[in-house]
Amino acid sequence: MKAIVAAVALLTLITAVPAFSQMMDMPMKEHRAGHGPMMEMGHMDEMGDMMGMCMEHAEMMGLTDDQLMKMMPVHREMQKKQAQFEADLKIAEIELMEIMEVKDFDLEKASTAIKKIEGLKIAHQLEMLKAMKKVRANLTDEQFKKMKKMMFMKMSDNEKR
Repeated sequence: MKAIVAAVALLTLITAVPAFSQMMDMPMKEHRAGHGPMMEMGHMDEMGDMMGMCMEHAEMMGLTDDQLMKMMPVHREMQKKQAQFEADLKIAEIELMEIMEVKDFDLEKASTAIKKIEGLKIAHQLEMLKAMKKVRANLTDEQFKKMKKMMFMKMSDNEKR
């Protein structure tokens, strides 16, 4: 019985967060806590920002034309995957809310919906990490240090807001 109560409480919390986010007319990623660097889902889309920032500051980082040409397709692909992920996640969250609208909702269906949401997040995070690894493989040690410094400065700026 305690397990069922805990599951219902968890489901209620999970659906309340997206609903609260919508009520506040803010994207859900603005509500993140910001634990370890780059590991929260909210930080996953910042990988694309990081890559864009590297390309923007290519001269300062000392990136060659060849490195930029290798980064561009990876960056575009990351942007596409990010957009697809956001759409898929939003749909999955709406489906979960639909399941839970009724008083006596089907716990098995809700559980499946939550697993789908988590599966989407995990798959997306792995894709972003693979893309990041591709990009980092093309950087020299010095360029990597510069990139980390820029990322740290950007994260510091974001936390001040």
